[in-house]
Amino acid sequence: MRSFVFNSPMKSAKLHCAKIVILLLGCLTFAVEATSARTSVINQPVIAASDPDSMLIEIYKLLAQNNLGAAQAMADRLIAAYPTFRLGYLVHGDLLMMHNFPVTTFGAVKNAPADKLKDLRDEARARIKSLSERPNPNLVPRSVLLLREDQKHVLVVDADRSRLYLYENNAGQLKFLSDYYFTQGKLGIEKNKEGDQKTPLGVYYITSYVPGAKLSDFYGSGAMPINYPNEWDKINGRSGKGIWLHGTPSNSFSRPPLASDGCLVLTNPDLQKLSETVEIGKTPVVISEHVEFVTPGKWIEERDLATRLINEWRLDVESKNNKRWLSNYSSTFKNPQGDSLSVWFDKQQVQFAGTNDLNIKLSDITVFNYPGKENMLVSTFTQESRFGKSRNVIRKRQYWAKEANRWKIVYEGVI
Repeated sequence: MRSFVFNSPMKSAKLHCAKIVILLLGCLTFAVEATSARTSVINQPVIAASDPDSMLIEIYKLLAQNNLGAAQAMADRLIAAYPTFRLGYLVHGDLLMMHNFPVTTFGAVKNAPADKLKDLRDEARARIKSLSERPNPNLVPRSVLLLREDQKHVLVVDADRSRLYLYENNAGQLKFLSDYYFTQGKLGIEKNKEGDQKTPLGVYYITSYVPGAKLSDFYGSGAMPINYPNEWDKINGRSGKGIWLHGTPSNSFSRPPLASDGCLVLTNPDLQKLSETVEIGKTPVVISEHVEFVTPGKWIEERDLATRLINEWRLDVESKNNKRWLSNYSSTFKNPQGDSLSVWFDKQQVQFAGTNDLNIKLSDITVFNYPGKENMLVSTFTQESRFGKSRNVIRKRQYWAKEANRWKIVYEGVI
């Protein structure tokens, strides 16, 4: 690899964007070039930036413009604004060394632990790459199909990008608000058992908020537990507990992309911002390996399909025609008690026995494309059943899977 040295402002080397990015991060040429191409003011040094990601990318842009002085000034502002940001100090140190001798690698610290440098390089890649792959405001996350009217926000987690996206529910339409870097489990995603140091995949809900004053410093400014394991996790034998969104210790601004025991770890400022939008018991957290963004047309098509499935199920139950009713269920169906389909169905028939005027109304419906390898939907709704002189209101959750081109319910239970 070629090395570059800046001896003085009067004797600057001619650097191209691709070369300086290869020097600093190895594989982020596309990320910085793409970000630079989208920025209309890249030829003007930035005086201030509001977040560390933006400041980092500005440093690399300024270096690509052969402006070491402005890059150094931005790095100075970065560590002044975020004094516990270790990655910022590493970049700052590299810039200082460039004034005097060749720098041939990102993080050119002599005798530094290799594992620590790798962690910082990984964090730099994740942070900068995310800026070139920010969600297109004209696209929507495929995983979130329908929210209740009173669910004001949804958190969409992309494990591949180490990024958490915050969306607003704007009269049924999803509006992108902001995104945040986060740390996930040391061994990645798809949690299966206690202690596997993985982050779960699925649809969860924030169950509480624990302020930092009630926690050890390890959890930072606070924590927001989620309901792992959920119903689908339990029915599939997944174990473990204590999966939280939480902050970082006071001596560290952030952690590497793969560093937790399964929790989602954000910076303390980011956690505080999120805690102001989260509603306990209402705000969904959708954790995916890779978030897929689709056009509004495709999104509406899938949403309409899901709501049609649920409505057809409702009509089939109302009919009290056993064949129609059962046609919605998979032969592998389970309920929270682990009953087989035949055992469970016998119990349902007893509930509505002797009535001919069954009427079912569904409200407060939510629908998600369930993250993971399976082609699956999860829906939650309030079911009001009227039969004879009786009225029954329950909150129910169903998991639907596609079997031989037909959607079938594989799990159903009251929550």
